[in-house]
Amino acid sequence: MRNKVIFGNWKMNGTNAAVKEFLKAVDQSANNSEVIAGLGLPFTALSTGITNAKNVKIAAQNVHFEKNGAFTGEISIEMLQEIGVEYVIIGHSERREMFNETDATVNAKAKAILQANMIPLVCCGETLATKEAGKTIEWVNGQIKAAYEGITATDAIKTIIAYEPIWAIGTGKTATSQDAEEVCKAIRQNLATIYNQQTADQITIQYGGSVKPDNIKELMSMPNIDGALVGGASLLANDYLALVNYNK
Repeated sequence: MRNKVIFGNWKMNGTNAAVKEFLKAVDQSANNSEVIAGLGLPFTALSTGITNAKNVKIAAQNVHFEKNGAFTGEISIEMLQEIGVEYVIIGHSERREMFNETDATVNAKAKAILQANMIPLVCCGETLATKEAGKTIEWVNGQIKAAYEGITATDAIKTIIAYEPIWAIGTGKTATSQDAEEVCKAIRQNLATIYNQQTADQITIQYGGSVKPDNIKELMSMPNIDGALVGGASLLANDYLALVNYNK
């Protein structure tokens, strides 16, 4: 049975004081035996997050695939491991669009994260233009195929995929549960082609894009949606708890 995984992505939000206060409000109540709850925090707040979280898993929002070197402003996997980070978000559309993240760097990061026995959250998703051209599944499957190039089935089942239609991120627009399910199902079918059905059936696939407490239950009722990667709603303690405890 696949894990249910709901992570907040705080993006460029959250001082250390804010993270400490937030976790004080949510961590104890985020103890849901059926849901892995997490937060993707800015690099500067990761240590505070790990120190103050017992039930909430803490994720970095990016990492470099090289072990060290002349990469000014970057963070290495060893640096994340040193403070206890287990999860890393990679390939988010904002990283791709604003900071030139490519399918090749997503693949390199996924391999490096897995080699370090950490868990990558691999993001994928289409623009509005791609959606309107009817090429969503073709585009997303291309991203997944590239991201998993050279990754074994044994490692693939350790990963998490986050399908986030770019047109729905922070816009208030949400794919219908049926539309989100259609793409997540296609991703799983693609994984079955890359590996096999048994492997595909073990990989957790999240949906992200204006997920809120009032639509989480319907999204989570879909057979191929195993969780959510949540932006704005995860910044509010009550909303975050409503999301990670959607099944209570």
